[in-house]
Amino acid sequence: MINVVGLKKDYKTGKEVVPILKGVDLTIEEGEFVCIIGPSGSGKTTLLHLLGGLDTPTSGIISLNGSELTSKKEKERTLIRRKEIGLVFQNYQLLPTLTVYENIIFPLHADGRKASHEDVQQLLEAVDLVGYEKRFPHELSGGQQQRVAMARALIHKPKLLLADEPTGNLDRQRSSDILDLLAKFHHEQKQTIVMVTHDMFAAGYADRIILFKDGVIEAEVKREDDDYAKFLARFMA
Repeated sequence: MINVVGLKKDYKTGKEVVPILKGVDLTIEEGEFVCIIGPSGSGKTTLLHLLGGLDTPTSGIISLNGSELTSKKEKERTLIRRKEIGLVFQNYQLLPTLTVYENIIFPLHADGRKASHEDVQQLLEAVDLVGYEKRFPHELSGGQQQRVAMARALIHKPKLLLADEPTGNLDRQRSSDILDLLAKFHHEQKQTIVMVTHDMFAAGYADRIILFKDGVIEAEVKREDDDYAKFLARFMA
């Protein structure tokens, strides 16, 4: 589903050029749940933003379902995001003046489409927020806000879900609730998920874990590999 070749990203700080990604090659299959881990500044969030078309690389190629994302203009990338990609952020990014219901349907509204009441109700049930439709974000807990963000990311039934530290602000129980939701959609809808996290408990939900360090992929392991458990234990220690 995703093919990344020779991906590089530099940022300029005054006259200094700082390389963030230093040549990344990566393939993610349709229906795969991939977790990207690594220390702060390793480039994992930058990669996620590039995969979502939120930013453009310095060089390299990103293909999504056979279509090259990196060659498209911002307007074209926006249309692809609206139709094919769901985004979940650590800080939720809910619109404070909209209700739960309105926040969930906002992506469809922005794209000129009407939301199916049945689809919204199914999502509200899935994220355990039935009865909260008319509440505003400030009336919700952090875990509830993240579940609204999850429903909003899924309302247009995207083929790809990108999650940036979706449990970073939550306690263990609320984190488990969000991760269980991700696993549910992954298994039931065969959704492709790419999640960035520093939490190895969260990483344990993935089919494949990729370790980022200094802008490159340092190591990776699949669930079926013999050393999967040892890989998790190594970073949990």
